[in-house]
Amino acid sequence: MKRILVTGALGQIGSELVVKLRELYGEEAVLATDIRSNSSEAAQSGPFRLLDVTAADAVFEAAKDHRADTIIHLAALLSATAEARPLLAWQLNMGGLVNALEAARALGCQFFTPSSIAAFGAGTPKVGTPQDTLQRPLTMYGVNKVSGELLCDYYFAKYGLDTRGIRFPGLISHSAPPGGGTTDYAVDMYVEAVRQGAYTSYIAKGTFLDMMYMPDAIRAVVQLMEADASRLKHRNAFNVTAMSVDPEAIAASIRRHIPHFELDYDVDPVRQSIADEWPDAIDATAAAEEWGFRAEYDLERMTADMLAKLEEKRRPDQKIS
Repeated sequence: MKRILVTGALGQIGSELVVKLRELYGEEAVLATDIRSNSSEAAQSGPFRLLDVTAADAVFEAAKDHRADTIIHLAALLSATAEARPLLAWQLNMGGLVNALEAARALGCQFFTPSSIAAFGAGTPKVGTPQDTLQRPLTMYGVNKVSGELLCDYYFAKYGLDTRGIRFPGLISHSAPPGGGTTDYAVDMYVEAVRQGAYTSYIAKGTFLDMMYMPDAIRAVVQLMEADASRLKHRNAFNVTAMSVDPEAIAASIRRHIPHFELDYDVDPVRQSIADEWPDAIDATAAAEEWGFRAEYDLERMTADMLAKLEEKRRPDQKIS
């Protein structure tokens, strides 16, 4: 990667990935784009352009003007938001993906877009979920992700486009606010633990889901994009994970730092039904074997870092001891 266009650059992944890419490749080498702007480091530390990914000509022109050799396409509606607005999700998630792929094809760019554990469904094995397995999701976001995986495979097979992707688990970050994902409860729990020492979970006790701390996710994207293409057999949908946890496990980890932390439940049936479709714990062997993936953060290390970073963002008189 030398000159990179990032769509959805101000979202949960993009806001940290853009900063890392600029650190690695230079501030001017990374064009951050989004449908809105803000005062974040991703928007202010280098080139930024307003971009609606549903406008094909605009996506092409942004990539051409930047002389991009790599497109990292992150713009999407996430799981819970997509389920509330399914037609918009299809138009944005699939229309935007096609437009980004077409721009990459026309300009000969390397291409990355994330998939998700949402691509699995109720018939998928829930423990040790294989890299290659049954995928029949019943959510619009999941349907989008399976379709996206297949579409990227098609562009590789049909046009020789260097497409790559990762099936991300729930991502936990202190930098960006939750963006409408089902696993956002985990981010909320850390934030509320620091803010008020208590949290009410919309996901039920005992609901195990794969999670990953954002630094591992960012490192995984860079590592995959820099990997030797000849080693990649799966390309567009590598399983990755760092931990399988439920709300009680996260709460227990938080209590090692904030002993009085209280966890209650008020289960949201919509988001719970989404979570119930997803695996408890996936198998990331293919990513390890094909491009050397290995997570560095387990639950305890992630909790310590999350709480420390969140405390740093608060005024001293607001801190929880």
